[in-house]
Order: sequence, then structure tokens, then C-alpha cells
Amino acid sequence: MKQADIKNLSAGDIQAKLTELTAQYSKLKLAHKISPIENPIQIRDLRRTIARLNTELTTKQQ
Repeated sequence: MKQADIKNLSAGDIQAKLTELTAQYSKLKLAHKISPIENPIQIRDLRRTIARLNTELTTKQQ
């Protein structure tokens, strides 16, 4: 998810997307521990997207 897309979301939308991506991140990490996934860079990208969402949520709440 691009930074410009994140800036256009409302705080509620960011919170919903954050819970969705956090669950997806947990499942992806578990799948990777059981057997290596095809593209492990997905884990890094997802973690960074979650961080971007958290940062934008903090900014919008202030």
C-alpha cells in the first residue's frame, strides 16, 4: 500500500486495515515457520505497511 493511499484513508479505515493486515502478517509468519513460503519478502513488505499505517494513525489522532 502506497503512502499516498494511506494518507487518503480516514482514521477508522486505517484502524480496520491495520487489524486486517496484522492478522494476515501473523498467518504469513506462521506459514513461513512451518514451511518456507515462496516469497519471504512479502513478510517484510507487510511489516513495513503496518508500520506506515501505525504512523499515519498516530498523526491523524493528534
